Amino acid sequence: MDGTMTPIRYPFEDIPPEGEAVEIAEGILWIRLPLPMKLDHVNVYALRDDDGWTIVDTGFASKRSRAIWSTIMKGPLDDLPIKRVIVTHHHPDHIGLAGWFQSEFGAELWTSRTSWLFARMLTLDKHEVQKQETLAHYRAGGMSPELYQKRLSERPFLFSDIVAPMPLGFRRIQEGEVITIGGRLWDIRMGNGHAPEHATFWCRDEPLVLAGDQILSSISPNIGVYATEPEADPVAEWLEACERLSHFADEESLVLPGHKLPFTGLPARMLALIENHHSALKRLAEHLKKPRTAAECFTILFKRPIGEAEYGLALVESMAHLNHLFRLGLVTRTRRDDDAWIWQKA
Repeated sequence: MDGTMTPIRYPFEDIPPEGEAVEIAEGILWIRLPLPMKLDHVNVYALRDDDGWTIVDTGFASKRSRAIWSTIMKGPLDDLPIKRVIVTHHHPDHIGLAGWFQSEFGAELWTSRTSWLFARMLTLDKHEVQKQETLAHYRAGGMSPELYQKRLSERPFLFSDIVAPMPLGFRRIQEGEVITIGGRLWDIRMGNGHAPEHATFWCRDEPLVLAGDQILSSISPNIGVYATEPEADPVAEWLEACERLSHFADEESLVLPGHKLPFTGLPARMLALIENHHSALKRLAEHLKKPRTAAECFTILFKRPIGEAEYGLALVESMAHLNHLFRLGLVTRTRRDDDAWIWQKA
């Protein structure tokens, strides 16, 4: 990669209206589903096969999403069957309705083993109060006392609230495999960092990439450390995946992402994603000349105010970047009396 890279461009700026679709290549439809959060949408794609459709990702399991899919199936999908659901990764906005398509329509689920195991495990997790491990994770991050007390008293928002029950049985996809979708051959290349074993699909027949959340045009996906694995280093996994996938980046490729707009200019975007995280890590290390909690690093890391709606994602991302600096030996950490980790530049 050099300084002559083409900047990002957006060939399709007209967003698909609810219940409708935009054809972005022959037999490939771009569909957008709503999400009840600041990032208020997820992109999903339908690819025409000989005997029906393959869809890539599904949106949340909600009455509204099911109603939108019913409209889409009768309209843009011409009432042809959805034969297969391919899920890029296990997050609810991508796998939420996979089980519904399986149980209601007989679709076959294709995804990575890690995505299926994570999703099925989390759908079985039922509890009415916050788990002690989660509360300990909040304390470790230095969550504000007011928000911590609120979390302590409210029912947790569960994976199973927005993901349909998942039947037994799926078809595993894995790194290096070549599969046919929509009459085209696609190489599967796995990403990491945002989600473990995140599948991306690189077309051999046309310059097309189904990228999920691994590669987004104008934002970086959340890279977080959670109570399930508090010592994880997803930032290292993210940077490794970006460096590896950047070798396949082509100027002409139309990237079909899980959020925001489809785009071209992939080499420049890959470089920007890598450089943005290295810059954030440098800012964070300098910020830690004074001892701070993860929650006290929001301003320097994100360069904008963080509200309550974003606080949880900001906290786990801050913790992820601190874990990475700690693994590199660039910061130290000590426990405060309230269980918060205090981080400081080494």
